[in-house]
Amino acid sequence: MKRICLSFMFVFSLFTVAICQGKESLNLPIEEVILKNGLKIILVEEHKAPVATIQVWYRVGSRNELTGKTGLSHLMEHMMFKGTPRFGKGAFSRNVQKNGGNDNAFTAQDYTAYFENISSGRIALALELESDRMAHLLIDPKEFQLERDVVKEERRMRTDDNPADFLSEQLYAQAYVAHPYHSPVIGWMTDLDHLTRQDIFNHYKKYYVPNNATLIIVGDFNGRALLPEIKKYFEPVPVGEPVSPVEITEPDQKGERRFTVKKEAQMPVLFFGYKTPNYRDPDHFPLILLSTLLSSGKSSRLYRQLVYEKKLALEIGTDYSDLSADPSLFTFYAKPQQGKKTEEVEAAILSELDQLKTKEISEGELQKIRNQIETQFILNRDSNFFIAMQLGIATSVGAGAHYFDTYLDSLKKVSPADIQRVARKYFSPDSKTVGTLVPVAHDKSE
Repeated sequence: MKRICLSFMFVFSLFTVAICQGKESLNLPIEEVILKNGLKIILVEEHKAPVATIQVWYRVGSRNELTGKTGLSHLMEHMMFKGTPRFGKGAFSRNVQKNGGNDNAFTAQDYTAYFENISSGRIALALELESDRMAHLLIDPKEFQLERDVVKEERRMRTDDNPADFLSEQLYAQAYVAHPYHSPVIGWMTDLDHLTRQDIFNHYKKYYVPNNATLIIVGDFNGRALLPEIKKYFEPVPVGEPVSPVEITEPDQKGERRFTVKKEAQMPVLFFGYKTPNYRDPDHFPLILLSTLLSSGKSSRLYRQLVYEKKLALEIGTDYSDLSADPSLFTFYAKPQQGKKTEEVEAAILSELDQLKTKEISEGELQKIRNQIETQFILNRDSNFFIAMQLGIATSVGAGAHYFDTYLDSLKKVSPADIQRVARKYFSPDSKTVGTLVPVAHDKSE
């Protein structure tokens, strides 16, 4: 198996770094069509090379899971490669690879996505395979048991045995008391132990329906000629019951939350976050720039001050997930230098934030971070895959494929005063959750 589960943090840090330039996005020749069964189609013709990426995005992730049933969406991702009556176990990937392509999938809080990168002459193969498993997936009880064990082992390796990821998981569990962002994408181990084949089958039937999905194709094709092929394969897939929206609102946080995790590790780790708005609030534009200012590259404020000058941290960074279905966290992550304490690192980070609250950044520094983002964007825009990722994320969380059309103008309107304002507004102790990992020695008696 070569399945991957991209964490919410990874997907959105990649996205945030790369799309903050609206001018290029305005030139995307986006064509949107909705089929009779509700499947949304997004086509972008790009003729630089005879290749294409085909991606199917389902609007389901850990956000849609109930307490006691966490991990269903990620486990469902694994089961989607277990075969149909027409294409047996493993046949999906073998067919793609045999035709010179590659395929994979990932699950996040707000969506699950599947993709094939293949030559443009083989797009129909991907359409055939994806439409087949959308309608006819086999969920064999024995395969379910085997794959559930695979996911449990994946959790042990990636989370339970990874101190930093374990702390990140605990941070969200402490920051969210009502909203399903409380639970990890991979699921809690106790829930994985009790998931059944019927749970997965019900999840598939409820969420893996055309009216809850988006098909995105970016690459070398003729949209007018391709659309009949898409209809041929996907319109016969039956429409599903309407998916009820998630309407859980996280109550206001009334004060700082602080916790400690004691775990076998080589060094301590600090992880904290503030409640911040998502793309629905115009404040997300200065927050994106603020994240870049603080931690994008070795010349960023936090890296320069805490790693180079003060030598307090080995690693440091931030993440802000503006394109999420619901408001998420603006997070800070740091590993102290040998002999330094997490309290020292936290105090130094807060000192930098206080400077942002009391003194406006210069226009020159603001322009520098805009240039950083634009440069990264231009490099990534050369990728069909990344363009499809942009559209898939924005569409799945509700922002829409044309989210980028006014992006450049919106970023240009952000002033140094705006950055100072959002720092004051959102970096408040009352909305802060702090987690510290304290290393402990291995118990040799175990």
